[in-house]
Amino acid sequence: MAKRALVSVSDKSGVVEFCKKLVKNGYEIISTGGTYKILLENGVEAIEIDEVTKFPECFEGRVKTLNPFVHGGILYRRDKDSHINQAKELGVESIDLVCVNLYPFKETIEKTDDFDEIIENIDIGGPAMVRSAAKNFDSVIIVTDASDYNEVIDAIESEKNTKEFRRSFMIKAYEHTAAYDSMIANYMNERFNGGFGEKQFVVGSKVMDTRYGENPHQKGALYEFNKHYSNNFKTLKGEASFNNLNDLSGAVKIASAFGDENAVCITKHGNPCGFAIKDTLLEAYEEALKCDPVSAFGGVVAVNGVVTKELALKMNEIFLEVIIAGRITEEAQEVFASKKRIKLFEQGSDKLILADDKKDFKHIDGGFVYQDADKVNDNEVRDAKLVSKKAATASELKDMEIAYKVASLTKSNCVVYVKNSAMVAVGMGMTSRVDASQCALKKAKEMGLDVTGAALASEAFFPFRDSIDAAAAAGVKSVIEPGGSIRDDEIIDAANEFGMSLYFSEVRHFLH
Repeated sequence: MAKRALVSVSDKSGVVEFCKKLVKNGYEIISTGGTYKILLENGVEAIEIDEVTKFPECFEGRVKTLNPFVHGGILYRRDKDSHINQAKELGVESIDLVCVNLYPFKETIEKTDDFDEIIENIDIGGPAMVRSAAKNFDSVIIVTDASDYNEVIDAIESEKNTKEFRRSFMIKAYEHTAAYDSMIANYMNERFNGGFGEKQFVVGSKVMDTRYGENPHQKGALYEFNKHYSNNFKTLKGEASFNNLNDLSGAVKIASAFGDENAVCITKHGNPCGFAIKDTLLEAYEEALKCDPVSAFGGVVAVNGVVTKELALKMNEIFLEVIIAGRITEEAQEVFASKKRIKLFEQGSDKLILADDKKDFKHIDGGFVYQDADKVNDNEVRDAKLVSKKAATASELKDMEIAYKVASLTKSNCVVYVKNSAMVAVGMGMTSRVDASQCALKKAKEMGLDVTGAALASEAFFPFRDSIDAAAAAGVKSVIEPGGSIRDDEIIDAANEFGMSLYFSEVRHFLH
């Protein structure tokens, strides 16, 4: 008796060729609606679903496969005589392969806010068939991804249709329905509960395993949202480790925070140790490196643009572990070819690309905390409140904007000093803000960097005037911070005392 395949897909790419090959391998095709129509139009003989269900599609297509002749044919056990006999008694014929992908809910919510249309694009029969076929993987192949068609045909033709093969597709099927239901639940909570419902689902698709996690005894892997890495991350040399990926993320966020400007960020252990914006990327790299060349050794560099041969030659003068850029030219790649340990990645664009995630979360013991993603709005510095007597010049405002954005993406407590569009000092991850200020200035002095005339930014308010005193002693001329301390008046008085310009953004950007 011929085997039977039930094929009902929203994504119809490749389905005609797939079904032709199934027929060639002795399968009878059962199909529904649009899939049935496209198969007939392309010369594939198929049985319409209502011939199997003995019941018409009804309620405008809401019910067509929710039927014992469908689910019985998928679910009855072929290894139990009682099931086989009951199937014969009821007239239920086996369905040996189920090919289903689901109503396009994601595409629907991206194109419309019409709730009636959104509701109609919640698939019911599809997930039920997928789950039934997956449950009975002992006998049934479940196919949910058009990219798997060739592998399935090969398995059928090459006698690789083993229980282990079907089990791998079973796992993929339950991942598919779980992700689908998670997307619906998250959407409904976003629409009706402000995005924070009783359950929160974080679903990522695996991109690759990393050699290990943060340490060699830990397993690790990269998962993505919305194909961000699949579409915007190309390995040119080396292999991205778990730690590399974390550091890359921090560096890219900072380097791409200034639109199309020629920005270069150098990070170490997720924190910036160099940053600059200049007329050329070569100048930006040279200035970024001056901030802390000791930490930059073995660091990660994010280039908001194209790495040319000229820039590569300069970078190649020290050991850098990772470079990521919009693009890295072939000539530049040749410069790095002899360096065994360097890793090169590009995003396939003239500038760096951010995923612009709307949500953020962090694991804590026993769970995770979940929040709206933080972002510095372009008007925060532009519309910051001048609270001192002296106003900043245009160039000082530019330095303040850079310092403020970098500070918002640096571990708290932090302070950032910027001069002539280049970071000259940074203190981060400290338990007190004055320690961060003093640590940054100490490091700048060690590097022989003159902080005179720099802009100072803090991601949260200064609780005491001691940070202002230290900044003034170093020659800082302009300061931007959120404000909001009970001692703000003391901070303002200190700024006026030293002839500084002081601005309050009134927005805090902690990063813990």
